[in-house]
Amino acid sequence: MNMELSRRSFLKTSGAGIAGTTLGAFGFGEAEAAVAAFIKPFHLANTTEARNTCTYCSVACGIIIFSKGDLRKGEKADIVHIEGDADHPTNRGTLCPKGAALRDIVKSETRLTQPMVRKPGSDRFEPISWDAALDKIAHAMKHDRDANFVATNKDGVTVNRWLTAGFLAASATTNETAFATYKVVRSTGMLGFDNQARV
Repeated sequence: MNMELSRRSFLKTSGAGIAGTTLGAFGFGEAEAAVAAFIKPFHLANTTEARNTCTYCSVACGIIIFSKGDLRKGEKADIVHIEGDADHPTNRGTLCPKGAALRDIVKSETRLTQPMVRKPGSDRFEPISWDAALDKIAHAMKHDRDANFVATNKDGVTVNRWLTAGFLAASATTNETAFATYKVVRSTGMLGFDNQARV
Protein backbone atom coordinates (compact mmCIF):
# COMPACT_ATOMS: atom_id res chain seq x y z
CA MET A 1 0.00 0.00 0.00
CA ASN A 2 1.48 3.27 -1.14
CA MET A 3 0.28 6.22 0.90
CA GLU A 4 1.09 9.79 -0.02
CA LEU A 5 1.46 12.16 2.92
CA SER A 6 1.73 15.85 2.18
CA ARG A 7 3.48 18.31 4.40
CA ARG A 8 0.12 19.92 5.29
CA SER A 9 -1.38 16.56 6.33
CA PHE A 10 1.68 15.72 8.39
CA LEU A 11 1.46 19.03 10.29
CA LYS A 12 -2.28 18.59 10.92
CA THR A 13 -1.79 15.06 12.28
CA SER A 14 1.17 16.07 14.43
CA GLY A 15 -0.69 19.12 15.79
CA ALA A 16 -3.70 17.00 16.76
CA GLY A 17 -1.44 14.50 18.54
CA ILE A 18 0.40 17.21 20.45
CA ALA A 19 -2.88 18.86 21.47
CA GLY A 20 -4.24 15.54 22.77
CA THR A 21 -1.16 14.72 24.85
CA THR A 22 -1.04 18.29 26.19
CA LEU A 23 -4.65 18.09 27.39
CA GLY A 24 -3.88 14.80 29.08
CA ALA A 25 -0.80 16.27 30.76
CA PHE A 26 -2.87 19.19 32.07
CA GLY A 27 -5.12 16.81 33.94
CA PHE A 28 -8.01 16.33 31.52
CA GLY A 29 -7.44 12.59 31.26
CA GLU A 30 -8.57 9.74 33.51
CA ALA A 31 -4.97 8.68 34.06
CA GLU A 32 -4.28 11.93 35.91
CA ALA A 33 -7.17 11.33 38.29
CA ALA A 34 -6.05 7.75 38.92
CA VAL A 35 -2.51 8.85 39.80
CA ALA A 36 -3.77 11.66 42.05
CA ALA A 37 -5.90 9.19 44.03
CA PHE A 38 -2.80 7.30 45.16
CA ILE A 39 -0.62 10.29 46.07
CA LYS A 40 0.09 10.57 49.80
CA PRO A 41 -0.80 13.89 51.48
CA PHE A 42 2.00 16.46 51.37
CA HIS A 43 4.08 16.22 54.57
CA LEU A 44 3.81 19.98 55.22
CA ALA A 45 0.03 20.14 54.74
CA ASN A 46 -0.82 20.67 58.44
CA THR A 47 2.04 23.00 59.33
CA THR A 48 2.23 26.72 60.07
CA GLU A 49 4.48 28.84 57.86
CA ALA A 50 6.61 31.65 59.24
CA ARG A 51 8.86 33.76 57.05
CA ASN A 52 12.20 34.76 58.50
CA THR A 53 15.79 35.67 57.64
CA CYS A 54 18.79 33.36 57.86
CA THR A 55 21.30 34.85 60.32
CA TYR A 56 24.46 33.10 59.17
CA CYS A 57 26.00 35.91 57.15
CA SER A 58 25.40 39.34 55.69
CA VAL A 59 23.51 38.04 52.66
CA ALA A 60 20.31 37.74 54.78
CA CYS A 61 18.57 35.07 52.69
CA GLY A 62 14.84 34.63 53.14
CA ILE A 63 13.66 31.37 54.70
CA ILE A 64 10.33 29.75 55.46
CA ILE A 65 10.02 27.89 58.77
CA PHE A 66 7.37 25.18 58.98
CA SER A 67 6.17 24.16 62.45
CA LYS A 68 3.56 21.83 63.90
CA GLY A 69 1.62 22.63 67.04
CA ASP A 70 -1.16 25.15 67.65
CA LEU A 71 0.04 27.88 70.02
CA ARG A 72 -3.55 29.02 70.54
CA LYS A 73 -4.30 25.64 72.12
CA GLY A 74 -1.25 25.80 74.37
CA GLU A 75 0.77 23.40 72.25
CA LYS A 76 4.47 23.92 71.70
CA ALA A 77 5.35 24.74 68.09
CA ASP A 78 7.92 22.23 66.86
CA ILE A 79 9.98 23.16 63.78
CA VAL A 80 9.75 20.31 61.28
CA HIS A 81 11.20 21.89 58.12
CA ILE A 82 13.12 24.98 56.95
CA GLU A 83 13.58 25.92 53.30
CA GLY A 84 14.52 28.91 51.17
CA ASP A 85 11.83 31.48 50.38
CA ALA A 86 11.25 31.50 46.61
CA ASP A 87 9.57 34.92 46.87
CA HIS A 88 12.54 36.56 48.61
CA PRO A 89 14.47 38.92 46.33
CA THR A 90 17.86 38.05 47.81
CA ASN A 91 18.06 34.28 47.35
CA ARG A 92 14.96 33.33 45.30
CA GLY A 93 14.56 30.12 47.31
CA THR A 94 18.18 28.97 47.23
CA LEU A 95 20.26 28.35 50.36
CA CYS A 96 23.94 27.70 50.98
CA PRO A 97 24.95 24.48 52.82
CA LYS A 98 24.79 26.24 56.20
CA GLY A 99 21.35 27.65 55.43
CA ALA A 100 20.16 24.26 54.19
CA ALA A 101 21.22 22.75 57.55
CA LEU A 102 19.28 25.28 59.67
CA ARG A 103 16.79 22.72 60.98
CA ASP A 104 19.63 20.49 62.22
CA ILE A 105 21.27 23.49 63.90
CA VAL A 106 18.01 24.45 65.63
CA LYS A 107 17.50 20.89 66.89
CA SER A 108 21.14 20.30 67.86
CA GLU A 109 21.66 19.09 71.43
CA THR A 110 24.75 21.31 71.76
CA ARG A 111 22.93 24.52 70.73
CA LEU A 112 23.02 27.20 73.43
CA THR A 113 19.58 28.51 74.39
CA GLN A 114 20.59 30.74 77.33
CA PRO A 115 23.59 32.76 78.49
CA MET A 116 26.42 30.83 80.13
CA VAL A 117 29.17 32.07 82.46
CA ARG A 118 32.36 30.50 83.77
CA LYS A 119 33.04 31.85 87.25
CA PRO A 120 36.64 32.60 88.35
CA GLY A 121 38.43 29.37 89.27
CA SER A 122 35.71 27.17 87.80
CA ASP A 123 36.32 24.57 85.09
CA ARG A 124 32.81 24.65 83.61
CA PHE A 125 30.16 27.03 82.31
CA GLU A 126 26.92 27.58 84.22
CA PRO A 127 23.63 28.98 82.92
CA ILE A 128 22.54 32.45 84.10
CA SER A 129 19.55 34.64 83.30
CA TRP A 130 19.55 37.22 80.51
CA ASP A 131 19.23 40.04 83.07
CA ALA A 132 22.23 38.77 85.01
CA ALA A 133 24.28 38.35 81.82
CA LEU A 134 23.49 41.85 80.55
CA ASP A 135 24.22 43.37 83.98
CA LYS A 136 27.57 41.54 84.10
CA ILE A 137 28.51 42.82 80.63
CA ALA A 138 27.44 46.38 81.46
CA HIS A 139 29.46 46.42 84.71
CA ALA A 140 32.55 45.01 82.97
CA MET A 141 32.28 47.59 80.16
CA LYS A 142 31.84 50.49 82.59
CA HIS A 143 34.77 49.36 84.76
CA ASP A 144 37.08 49.02 81.74
CA ARG A 145 35.95 52.32 80.16
CA ASP A 146 36.39 54.26 83.40
CA ALA A 147 39.91 52.88 83.78
CA ASN A 148 41.06 53.30 80.18
CA PHE A 149 39.10 56.15 78.58
CA VAL A 150 41.28 58.73 76.80
CA ALA A 151 39.58 62.13 76.75
CA THR A 152 42.39 64.15 75.18
CA ASN A 153 45.63 63.38 73.39
CA LYS A 154 49.09 64.66 74.36
CA ASP A 155 48.40 67.97 72.59
CA GLY A 156 45.20 68.58 74.55
CA VAL A 157 42.89 67.86 71.60
CA THR A 158 39.65 66.13 72.57
CA VAL A 159 39.64 62.59 71.14
CA ASN A 160 37.26 60.62 73.43
CA ARG A 161 38.77 57.20 72.72
CA TRP A 162 38.28 53.85 74.39
CA LEU A 163 41.01 51.64 72.97
CA THR A 164 40.94 48.62 75.33
CA ALA A 165 37.61 47.19 74.14
CA GLY A 166 36.11 46.26 70.79
CA PHE A 167 32.73 45.33 69.40
CA LEU A 168 31.75 42.63 66.89
CA ALA A 169 28.32 43.28 65.38
CA ALA A 170 25.95 40.93 63.59
CA SER A 171 25.35 41.49 59.90
CA ALA A 172 21.93 39.99 59.20
CA THR A 173 20.04 43.06 60.40
CA THR A 174 18.15 45.91 58.86
CA ASN A 175 19.93 49.11 57.88
CA GLU A 176 18.18 50.93 60.73
CA THR A 177 19.39 48.42 63.33
CA ALA A 178 22.92 48.51 61.93
CA PHE A 179 22.92 52.33 62.02
CA ALA A 180 21.70 52.40 65.64
CA THR A 181 24.30 49.80 66.67
CA TYR A 182 27.09 51.78 65.01
CA LYS A 183 26.03 55.02 66.72
CA VAL A 184 25.80 53.42 70.18
CA VAL A 185 29.21 51.73 69.88
CA ARG A 186 30.93 54.83 68.52
CA SER A 187 29.31 57.01 71.20
CA THR A 188 31.16 55.00 73.87
CA GLY A 189 34.49 55.91 72.22
CA MET A 190 35.27 52.41 70.92
CA LEU A 191 37.46 52.36 67.83
CA GLY A 192 37.67 48.58 67.54
CA PHE A 193 34.44 47.93 65.67
CA ASP A 194 33.96 45.16 63.13
CA ASN A 195 31.19 43.24 61.48
CA GLN A 196 30.40 39.57 61.10
CA ALA A 197 30.16 40.00 57.32
CA ARG A 198 33.85 40.91 57.01
CA VAL A 199 35.13 38.37 59.51
